[in-house]
Amino acid sequence: MKAVVDRDGCIECGLCASTCPEVFRMGDDGPAEVYVDEVPALAEQTAVEAQDGCPVAVITVE
Repeated sequence: MKAVVDRDGCIECGLCASTCPEVFRMGDDGPAEVYVDEVPALAEQTAVEAQDGCPVAVITVE
């Protein structure tokens, strides 16, 4: 499973990083970023929760 953030559309709310810190973090330049190549098996559910909770729908988990 992989996760992607469209950083151009990110509003920097931090919801994804607080929901699933195993996959998402706030970048040094502001917008959220994915910092793992593969979503860890134990974080798959929370990564999907971060996708579903994103207020601007810029996260894709597949």
